[in-house]
Amino acid sequence: MTLVRSSAALAVLVAALVVASPAGGANECDGLMVCVPVAGPWVVVPTSGGVPRPRVEYQLTCPRGHVVGGLDARLSDRAIDLSFVGTLGSPVNPGISTSRSAVFVATYVGASARAPTFRPFIGCMPGAGGGTRIPTSVAAFTPGRPTTRRVKTVRIRPGEATVTQRCAARERLVGASHAFGFATRTPPSASLVGSLSSDQAIRGSEVVVKVRADAEVGDVRAVVQVHAVCTRAR
Repeated sequence: MTLVRSSAALAVLVAALVVASPAGGANECDGLMVCVPVAGPWVVVPTSGGVPRPRVEYQLTCPRGHVVGGLDARLSDRAIDLSFVGTLGSPVNPGISTSRSAVFVATYVGASARAPTFRPFIGCMPGAGGGTRIPTSVAAFTPGRPTTRRVKTVRIRPGEATVTQRCAARERLVGASHAFGFATRTPPSASLVGSLSSDQAIRGSEVVVKVRADAEVGDVRAVVQVHAVCTRAR
């Protein structure tokens, strides 16, 4: 088994907070008649001068019975390249291009910031759209959702721990990532960020993350979020 050292590409994020107020923290509910805002954490984006640049993935999820209808974010640095994972479809609207969850993807493309961060927001609306689509020929297919993202979030305490996220039966692993998070009101300090390290390994259809945490982590609530991107496609 080969362990992949991921310290440079490690993203530090604050544990997600669900906002229950009538309005969100940004513009995620603009244009939606009925909207439940969900505010994410301040996500710390990894920095590196290499190519390709490291990136962080962070998932926000709507309450049951809702789909993502709006997205927004706030950046601490303009050099953060931010996007989200969507599904192709026409028209582009909730339930076709989005689902109950939204995955934000961020990369720092600048050269000077030490701890760039962003905070994601989603606006959730009731119901789901979309329907069955008929292929226009036997040789072509309309875009769908060939992958399933399986996410596990676990609290971290000082010392060493191993967190495993696996695909379901008859699924194959096609992507993996992980990130650390701190439940603090403001972005974590550089010292706190440096108190965590990890190794990520792939074992068949499993993502295995070995975490090491210094004693400083005991003063705050820290989490690790592990992503396994799985498929049944053959």
